[in-house]
Amino acid sequence: MSQSSPAKILVTDDDRSALDSLSEVLEREGYAVLRAESGAEALQLLSSESPDLVLTDLRMREIDGMKVLEAAQSSQKDLPVIVMTGFASMETTIDAIRGGAADYLSKPFKLDQVRAVVRRALEQASLRRENRKLRTAVDERHTEQGMIGRSPEMVEVYKLIARVAPLPTTVLIQGESGTGKEMVARLIHDTSSRSTGPFKTVNCGALPESLLESELFGYVKGAFTGAAGNKVGMFEAAHCGTCFLDEISNTTPALQMKLLRVLEEHEVLRVGSTDPIRVDVRIIAATNQPLEEMVKAHRFREDLFYRLKVVTVDLPPLRLRRGDIPLLLDHFVRRYAAASDRTIGIQELVYPMLIQYDWPGNVRELENAVERAIALNSSGVLTRDDFPAEIRRGFEGTGLLSTRLSPHLTLAQKEKEYILEILEVTGQNASRAAEILDIDRRTLYRILERQGIHRG
Repeated sequence: MSQSSPAKILVTDDDRSALDSLSEVLEREGYAVLRAESGAEALQLLSSESPDLVLTDLRMREIDGMKVLEAAQSSQKDLPVIVMTGFASMETTIDAIRGGAADYLSKPFKLDQVRAVVRRALEQASLRRENRKLRTAVDERHTEQGMIGRSPEMVEVYKLIARVAPLPTTVLIQGESGTGKEMVARLIHDTSSRSTGPFKTVNCGALPESLLESELFGYVKGAFTGAAGNKVGMFEAAHCGTCFLDEISNTTPALQMKLLRVLEEHEVLRVGSTDPIRVDVRIIAATNQPLEEMVKAHRFREDLFYRLKVVTVDLPPLRLRRGDIPLLLDHFVRRYAAASDRTIGIQELVYPMLIQYDWPGNVRELENAVERAIALNSSGVLTRDDFPAEIRRGFEGTGLLSTRLSPHLTLAQKEKEYILEILEVTGQNASRAAEILDIDRRTLYRILERQGIHRG
C-alpha cells in the first residue's frame, strides 16, 4: 500500500445483504473494497490481490472464517484480519484471537465501530511494518557495536534514532552506566549526512577542568607552561562531523558557559587565543545523571541544558528489557568464542538464570560476565557455574535449578519444561515470555494449548 493509494480491504460474508452494507460503508470511507461471497472466493482473492486487511464472517458454508484467517496468516506477514460473527461466545473469541485475528466484531455492530476497528487495525499493521524496517536498518556494523534488541523499549529507541539522525539538531542521550550511550551516538553519526566526517569522543568525567578545556578547545603556543606549540581541540578535529561529549554532567559552570558558546555561535577559542575559529560540528551529549534535577539544584546551567535537550534519547536499563537478554547472550558468546577460535554451546538453564538477574551494570556487565565465562570455561558448554556467584545466587532461590533436563526426554517434553521455566521466571507474563522465546504471543498461546499448559 503506497501513501497515495487507498488501503485495499477484502470483505468476506456469505450473507449478500451484510456484504453489500459493509462494502458500501468502507467505500464511503475511501477504501478499495474486494468482495467475496464465500470462503473459497476469499482464498482466491487473497492469492491474487494482496489486500491490506481482511474482514471475514466466521460462520460460512464449506470454508469458514477460521480457514480464511489461517490462509491470510500464511499468505502475507502482518496482514490484519478482523473476524465477524453473529454467534459470539468466549470460545470463538479466544479461538479467533489465538489464531491471529487483529480484532473481533460481534454482530449486529454499529457502523462507527466498524470504521474505528478497521482504522486501528490498519494503523497497527503500518506500525509493525515500520518497526521491522527500522530493525533491518540497524545493520551488522551497528549490531557489532552492541545495538541489539527487539523489545518494544529498544524499538522505540531505533525509531527515534532513525528520525533524528538526518537532522542537524543537538541530541542528549540519557541512561544508566553501561546501557550503550556511546553506541547510540555512533549510530546517529553513522546514519546521518555527516557519516563520512570524523566522530570524536571526549569523556568529560575523566579529566580535570584545565585539561578538559585544552582537549575540547585546543591551545596556542605559550598559553601555559609546557605549551610548546599549537594544539587542535576536539571541536576543530570534529569539523564536518560529530563530537560526542560523554558524562556532560561532570563539567564545571565555567566550562559549561564555553560549551554554550560553541552551540550558539558555532565557533571556538583556543586556550590563550583571542581569535575565534568557525566550526561545523554536531554535538551529541550523554549523561547518567538527572540533568533536570541538577539544574534545579543550580549545579548545571539551565540555558545549556535546554540547548542540549533539543532531542532526548532515553536508554532503558537492561532489567526493563529482559526479553533482549537471550539475544545479547547469543551475540556475546559468538563474538568471544570466535575471538578465541572456539565453539561454545549454552546450557538451557543459563538463559532463565541471566534473565532473572537485575544487571546493575547493564549491557556492559552482561558482556563482561560472558567474556569471563568463556575465558574460564573448559567444557565447551557454558553452565551456571561459569558465571559469578552474585548472578547465580538469586536464581538458586527460585528452585528452578532443581529442574534438570534429562537427556532422555523427548523434544516436546524439553519444550514444555523450558516454557514452564520461562513462565515462572516472568511471573506468568505471556507477553514477556513470548519476547524471551522470540515468538509472538499468538504462537505462544498455541504452544501452551498443544502442550496442555495452563498459566499459573
